[in-house]
Amino acid sequence: MSKMSLDRILQSQGFGSRKWCRELVADGEVTVAGEPIDDYRTNFDTADLHFAVFGEPWVYREHVYLALNKPPNFECSRKPSHHPGVLTLLPEQFTWREVQPVGRLDHDTTGLLLMSDDGAFIHAQSSPKRHVPKLYVATTHDPVTDDLIRQLLSGVQLHDEPAPLAAVSCRRLDDHRIEIVLEQGKYHQVKRMLAAAGNHCGALQRTAIGDLTLDSLQLKEGEWCYLDATQLSLLKQR
Repeated sequence: MSKMSLDRILQSQGFGSRKWCRELVADGEVTVAGEPIDDYRTNFDTADLHFAVFGEPWVYREHVYLALNKPPNFECSRKPSHHPGVLTLLPEQFTWREVQPVGRLDHDTTGLLLMSDDGAFIHAQSSPKRHVPKLYVATTHDPVTDDLIRQLLSGVQLHDEPAPLAAVSCRRLDDHRIEIVLEQGKYHQVKRMLAAAGNHCGALQRTAIGDLTLDSLQLKEGEWCYLDATQLSLLKQR
């Protein structure tokens, strides 16, 4: 961390252009550690810096790492085409600081979605070389059979893949639900694997990435939270 002028701090945290941030300070809308600041040129140490804009408290973060419980009918894109984008579920400041989804969930797929403005983190989490397991719960059109589980574990051939793709693990939850763990992260992979195995995916939820589970975050659909260092470390575990 380092010292920065207040207008630069506000801009880095997504409160708009440098000019707009200076106007916020001049209008008395910004306090630091509870004290009103009227000079945008005032420097502050960004380490553990607490401030408020329009009375709403914020903590300076060089980068943000977020988890969202994605609802259905939202697109994982900064430029959605047919449905609202997931960024509309976050405060506007995150759009300004160019937060983006880490990978994608289909518009009708729900569950755990990571988001960040840290390019290195996004690249690392998205890389297929990391083999981070992702756990899904799929609701099937036809009943779950032993043969379906066997096919998913042994591998099914998809049209555009050179070799069969297999689940890391797969188990039956009830007559029409399975829990499936994948590492590859291919396009529409769960849905396509179920189709290749002779069934159909009616609904899909991602419930874990690595050892970070949606249940542990206690987020309702549409809710988000910051991830702390301990939670981030769970994403690195097999």
